[in-house]
Formats: sequence, C-alpha cells, structure tokens
Amino acid sequence: MKKIYLDYAATTPVDQKVLDAMLPYFSQNFGNAMSVHSFGQEALEAVDEARAKAALFFRANTSEIIFTSGATESNNLVVKGSLRSYYSIARKEKPHIITTKFEHHCVLDACKFAEKDGLAEVTNISPNKDGLISVKDIKAAIKPNTILISVMYVNNEIGTVQPIAEIGKLLKKINAERAENKLSRITFHTDATQAINYFNCDVDELGVDLLSMSAHKIYGPKGIGLLYVRKGTPIKRVQDGGDQEFKLRAGTHNVPAIVGLGEAINMIKTPATQKKIIEITELRDYLIKRVLKEIPKSYLNGSLEKRSPNNANFRFDDVEGEGLILSLDLDGIAASTGSACSSGALDPSHVLLSLGLKHEQAHGSLRLTIGKYTTKKELDTVIEKIKEVVKRLRKISGNVLADFQ
Repeated sequence: MKKIYLDYAATTPVDQKVLDAMLPYFSQNFGNAMSVHSFGQEALEAVDEARAKAALFFRANTSEIIFTSGATESNNLVVKGSLRSYYSIARKEKPHIITTKFEHHCVLDACKFAEKDGLAEVTNISPNKDGLISVKDIKAAIKPNTILISVMYVNNEIGTVQPIAEIGKLLKKINAERAENKLSRITFHTDATQAINYFNCDVDELGVDLLSMSAHKIYGPKGIGLLYVRKGTPIKRVQDGGDQEFKLRAGTHNVPAIVGLGEAINMIKTPATQKKIIEITELRDYLIKRVLKEIPKSYLNGSLEKRSPNNANFRFDDVEGEGLILSLDLDGIAASTGSACSSGALDPSHVLLSLGLKHEQAHGSLRLTIGKYTTKKELDTVIEKIKEVVKRLRKISGNVLADFQ
C-alpha cells in the first residue's frame, strides 16, 4: 500500500539539495563555530553564509538574524525576552501584551505564564468566523502600557492569512504618536512559520520588529529556526551560557542544521518553487471544490480567499475527527485534526473554538495540507477514501444522511 502524506503543515521532508548541503558538516567539517582554529573557522564560515541567505530573504541585516532551535524557542524568546528587557529598567507599571486567541500554543502559553506570574497583562483578540483578525480590534486593544503585539502571519491549523502589513502600518503611526507623548514604543512580532513558503516576508514591508520561523516547514531539517530581531528592539536573552548569536541566544551552533536552513530558505524564490506554488494552489482549490460538492454537510473552516495555498481545513457534521484520522491512517493517508503539537490532547482545537464553533463541530475537523510532492492522483484517492470513511462513521453514529453524489 502506497502511503499518501497530506500533513505538510506539521512538517516537511528534507529536500535532497538541503541534505546534500548539510552532510559535510556532520563528519567532515565538524568544527565548533566558536573555535578560533581552522576547523572552527570553516564551521563559522558556513554559519555566516546561511545567515546571509536568511538576511537576504527577509531583507534584513545579518546581525538581525538569530538562529534558534525553532519557532517555539523563538516565540518564547519574544515574549519572555521582551518582558526581561522591560523589567531590566526600573518599572512600576505592569506591561501589557496583545496577541490572538488562535496563536500557536507556544505564544499563548508563554503569555499565560507571564500573566499567572504577575509579569504582564494580556489581551487575546478573537478572530471573526472566517478566521481573520481585525486591525480595528488590535487598535482598540492598545493601552498606554502596551509593549508587545504578537499576531501570527498564517494560522497553522486553518491557513488563514492575517493583515500583518496593515497592522505594521498602524503601529508605525501609533508609535510616532507615542514618541511625542513620551510613551514606550510598541514592538510588533509575527510568527511567520507557515508563511515563509508562500508569502512576502520582507520585514520592512511587513513593518515587524520580530519574526519567527522553523526550517522543517520549508523542506529543511527539524530542530533549527531563527528569530529576526530589528536593530534596537528591546529584548534580552533568556538562555545563558555563552555569547553565541550576538549574545542573544547561548548554545553551541547546530552547524549542519543551520546550513540546511540556509539552503532551504535560498530555494524559496527560485522559478521552480514559484511555479510549484501555483500548482499547489490549483490542487488545493480542486480538493476543496470536490469535498464540499461531494460530501453532504461538509464545510470549510476559515476564509477561502485569504488562505494559504497549501491548506484545506474541513469539518463534517456527525463525524468525530479522531475516528476520521485513524481510519484514514489505516488506509495509508496521513492527515491531521489540528496542529501536531496538540495531537495528544482530547480537547477540541482552540483555533476552531475561537471561530465560534461548538465543541462537536470542532471535533469533526480534518486538516489536509499539500506539499510540493502532492499529486492530483493522490488527492483523488484521498477524496474517495474520505467519502467512504465519513459515510461509515455516520452510519455508526446513527446519523445516516443522503447518499453521496
């Protein structure tokens, strides 16, 4: 049985070109990038080259690229490092952070613990029913003590694209007014993990001060990511033990993975990749159209227009998502009911609940995410399998609906 992988939002396979670039740094050029001898300098040169590739992609300075273990660490550094910077200066007023209800858990949990420990006041903005954040709601939530706003670029579960550039323009104006009134500048962060492959990530055009990403979402290795930090942004290290990464992130450089990240990010703007994005978008539209047409009482979660090219998130009445996923897996089809980080939880997706869905609706969700190796033939197979499984599960639940078309 040939397996079909439709969980590219969870992780992607390492591209062969990426692997080839990484291999020499496991055993041949194995030096520590902080060592002064030739072995170390060879490794440092590779790290610097990868940093330059990332800086070029984001149109940033190389000194603004901080390598981390991935977006989870980057996002923790944003929240905790911003607060650590705030409290490094004598402050009496508790700072205020604005984020959204459907951020990745690493952002939400970091904010939750900061709030629990009395370090910050947090406002969580709700998306609308289409999974979109309103710029007006962000503006209305700003207070004199607001120091950080964090809004993800593309939602990892439903694939909706947030108005990051519009928020950036708003904050540029607001920060100018705050400077006149001698209020602290608001830092703007976006988790761009799901956006890197498909959307403009020019940090100046987005108007962001901080940006997070992981390599394993762009056909690079796991365990490596970065945080873009605009020069002058108030943030302090939260991990001690060395002076790596411009003294902002201690720890021995993961040279092979850093090289892999550089190669993966360097491949994104090539003509071949841009052509593939068009193909992926066409496959997504084909998938959505067939599922909604051929399966009764099926719905698309999130906006159809403002959506990542690779994401299709459905819900089915009278179907339990876990049973659907397990049944598909038995047929060799890999999919998801939500983010991989939450797959061990029995609670319904916090993302779907934030859209106003009921628990039973959120439980009947299916996330299918397409990648550059996905074919139309695979999608045809998957669609037929979903139709079979949904019909069978509904019969088991005692809710037999109209025959499929």
